[in-house]
Amino acid sequence: MKKLFQNYNFDFTKNEKKLLSTFCKQSLKQMEGDNKFYGESKALSSVLAKLGQDGTIKLTKDEKTRLSYQLKQNTEQIKKQMLKSWFIKKWLMKSLYTQYNNLLETHFKN
Repeated sequence: MKKLFQNYNFDFTKNEKKLLSTFCKQSLKQMEGDNKFYGESKALSSVLAKLGQDGTIKLTKDEKTRLSYQLKQNTEQIKKQMLKSWFIKKWLMKSLYTQYNNLLETHFKN
């Protein structure tokens, strides 16, 4: 049976907040000029503003959905790049991949 109401309150650690805020800033920089990504950029800018607060972060369903989708896409892209790259680049990207994957598994697992 599916739950009717879900809790969209998140308790991110300091490192997770920093990782998410960096991710949101980079994504917004890439999407800022394109009108196709208006919904994503609006949601990510709202998430970025909420990440600056202390304590529990309360996201809307749309913000949570768009953020988790963007994180999944980014994680898949990093994994593809890791498979194609040589040792040093793979070693550098493995840390980032692990951080994103842990974030997805911990907070955004459905």
